[in-house]
Amino acid sequence: MPTPDQLLPTATRIADALLGVQQRVNERVDAAHAELLPAVHALLGIAPGAAVDPGDLVDARITGASAVVTPAAVAALVPLTAESAATTRAGRRAVAAIVRGEDDRLAVIAGPCSIHDPVAALEYAAFLARMRERHAADLEIVMRTYTEKPRTEVDWKGFAYDPFLDGSSRIGVGLVATRMLMAEITALGVPVAAEPLNALTPQYVDGLVTYNGVGARNVTDQTARERVSGFSSVVGFKNSPEGSIDVAVSAVISARAPHEFLGVDRHGVSAQLGTTGNDTGHVILRGDADGPNYSPAHVADTKRRLAARGLPEVLVVDASHGNSGKDHVRQVQVVRDLAGQVAGGEQGIRGVMVESNLVAGRQDLDRADPGSLTYGQSVTDACVDLATTEDLFAELAAATRARRASSDS
Repeated sequence: MPTPDQLLPTATRIADALLGVQQRVNERVDAAHAELLPAVHALLGIAPGAAVDPGDLVDARITGASAVVTPAAVAALVPLTAESAATTRAGRRAVAAIVRGEDDRLAVIAGPCSIHDPVAALEYAAFLARMRERHAADLEIVMRTYTEKPRTEVDWKGFAYDPFLDGSSRIGVGLVATRMLMAEITALGVPVAAEPLNALTPQYVDGLVTYNGVGARNVTDQTARERVSGFSSVVGFKNSPEGSIDVAVSAVISARAPHEFLGVDRHGVSAQLGTTGNDTGHVILRGDADGPNYSPAHVADTKRRLAARGLPEVLVVDASHGNSGKDHVRQVQVVRDLAGQVAGGEQGIRGVMVESNLVAGRQDLDRADPGSLTYGQSVTDACVDLATTEDLFAELAAATRARRASSDS
């Protein structure tokens, strides 16, 4: 693997090389169609010239369509290593056991709101590796490596879509770099979490993600629910931006069921996909525009809603977003309250999400001068710093020990 500062240049070389391969593959597909379809026309008695030229009826607002690297090609050049596979396998097993109540530890998904700098991300991963070792008996710590960002209107869409932060939208490079980054992090022994926004991107990091959180904007999307029903990772669903818990509960029910739907395979070809259903699905409380929803009353209400639908009474709580009013300092208060609930014996809370980075706060991204950014500080939601994160881990670990002691007595 390249050094952290060479990750993007290396990803660019890989993406450019694979793009040339894909262009040749596409040419062969076109040639195969030209060779084989006339026989099909003859077999079915369809005149080849019967179709009307669509002209301005299609692609009227498409400014370009470029070939893109495929998941299979990227995986061939950035393969899953034994170290990464062991990390993901152990991480999935641990978080799934926590969600099911077979492991009495607490899952903690911590990290930047979004990844924008591979060097800073790997420095943060090294910090989490130390924290995982320190708190292994009480916490299963997973790193947020969110490279896709949902947007209410228009803004930077994330590292996977614009890795150079300048509006150049080198998506192929972003997809390769995302896989390389997750491979580096998992090689350190740190499992990773992601937020999948479409049907294609998860396949580029296949085998590397331990936890997938479906965001508040996508929780009502039936296609998102169907996709994660086939994910190998643990999956959670946030309540809607308006605060609806019921839509998250419905999403859990849907994701736990088997589905048949139209998707794509690892070569980017349309395919009918069948799934078994994902029995790790659970609700994530993230608050809403009107306020938080992490109090004991909110937790109890969510558990009642889950029980009424025949689901396990388990949930994860996001200390950021609506629960903190997007004020990173208030995440400390949220985690302290959650730690108190866990220490008091609350069994329903199985995990906590924290937005954390090397440097506290946030900054605006200037695409005209991305080099001016403060190192290690978020370009999306504000985060707490390392020292604060370390304190929060200690509080949650102590709470887990207290809950364990109370259940053993």
